[in-house]
Amino acid sequence: MRLPPELALTSLFVDRITVTHQPAASAAVPSATNTALFEAARAVIPGGVDSPVRAFGSVGGTPRFIASAGGAHVTDAEGHRYVDLVGSWGPALLGHAHPEVVAAVQAAAARGLSFGAPTESETLLAEEVRRRVPAAQKVRFVSTGTEATMTAVRLARGATGRDLVVKFAGCYHGHSDGLLAAAGSGLATGGLPGSAGVPTAVAAQTIVLPYNDVAALEACFAERGSEIAAVITEGAPANMGIVPPAPGFNAAIRRITAEHGALMILDEVLTGFRVGPAGWWGLEAVDGWTSDLPVFAAEPSDAAAPTWPGADWRERAAWVPDLVTFGKVVGGGMPLAAVGGRAEVMDLLAPSGPVYQAGTLSGNPLATAAGLATLQLADDAVYASVAERAQAIGEVVAAALTEQGVPHRVQRAGSLFSFMFGQRAADQGVSDYEAARAQETWRYGPFFHAFLEAGVGLPPSVFEAWFVSAAHGEAELETIANAAPAAARAAARAQAS
Repeated sequence: MRLPPELALTSLFVDRITVTHQPAASAAVPSATNTALFEAARAVIPGGVDSPVRAFGSVGGTPRFIASAGGAHVTDAEGHRYVDLVGSWGPALLGHAHPEVVAAVQAAAARGLSFGAPTESETLLAEEVRRRVPAAQKVRFVSTGTEATMTAVRLARGATGRDLVVKFAGCYHGHSDGLLAAAGSGLATGGLPGSAGVPTAVAAQTIVLPYNDVAALEACFAERGSEIAAVITEGAPANMGIVPPAPGFNAAIRRITAEHGALMILDEVLTGFRVGPAGWWGLEAVDGWTSDLPVFAAEPSDAAAPTWPGADWRERAAWVPDLVTFGKVVGGGMPLAAVGGRAEVMDLLAPSGPVYQAGTLSGNPLATAAGLATLQLADDAVYASVAERAQAIGEVVAAALTEQGVPHRVQRAGSLFSFMFGQRAADQGVSDYEAARAQETWRYGPFFHAFLEAGVGLPPSVFEAWFVSAAHGEAELETIANAAPAAARAAARAQAS
């Protein structure tokens, strides 16, 4: 594969460095406390943060202001160093500040921050996306996952001439008005505004159904199928904690939408190129991954390790979406996302077709350089390492919780995982939004802070995925194992408020 100039230059200065690269050194003298920085931020930024979950609202306390990151660690403004299980909310597949990714971005920056014109790196990254997910015959880059899902929905409406979109409760697809909808009063009713500022009429164009409920989806299409443009779903939901799809659920979405002339939009902003070389679609539809939650009452298949689709992908795939959205990993941690899909649908986008979408900074050369470098470095060894460490961390923490008598379940979707607390979760697993909400969420705050005090940074919400990188090694696993008993005791002592 050809390398763009900015990546080709790196080979002159940087030898290939393995995924065990060392984290960057932190600043010797802290400049301010986290508390002081948070107070200053709140004076000029609503809530002191630019993304609500960063505010520690779910766990309490003061957010950590990060000064630097390297490998499997982040360092805050006070000089405290943490094993990082957030990973920039997923993009840090290789670890933070991977030398080759950094060098690619630096080389691209030296050529200019943006041009408002096409660059070769956009084409090369689109080719890499298509190589991994051949169903993405054509790819359009945008700046954020929200923009990618918004574009996919608009494209589906333009392709079908229909207005309604179906989503599932607990699945997040960005903060566009039409998708910030809560369930209405019936299976086939329009949604209600899920946020202040969302017009009722806009929310009503979205139907919200329970996740993993094929019967509800069939009933909805039986009643309003001729009005539905698309079903949008996370490949494996990761925004209500990890809630894996039931065996055959995604295939059922594909079948039902095809029967009614609607499109299937697979939102892989979080899972794409994270859980495997072809994202969730490759892991489930091609490799046969199946959830083992007891509630599904089905035997899991013996799925192989994630693989590349290969030339026979059409024959191997159990289902193929019409459109796929990508984010996070595709930009290597920089603002970049994409929507891809069947050529005849994608060609409806301007300037080829009548569906308008444009972005001045979309496909930014720094972001595409970071994304291309990340994907080219993310080989079989990377995915094997991430899967192995994710499994090990989940087992270590689960063992500590079990020893303290804390009812829980480790919910997994490939290498993504999270913990659900409570006896119902332990016995049955969590398969939908209502069950996720019903868990003992009050145990997570003390659990989180105990880990934080021991130098391990978890996602600051029980409803978020844990992310492991290829830079996590034995030393990081030991730190987590040493911290787990105290965190489990904190969860055991926690009381519902």
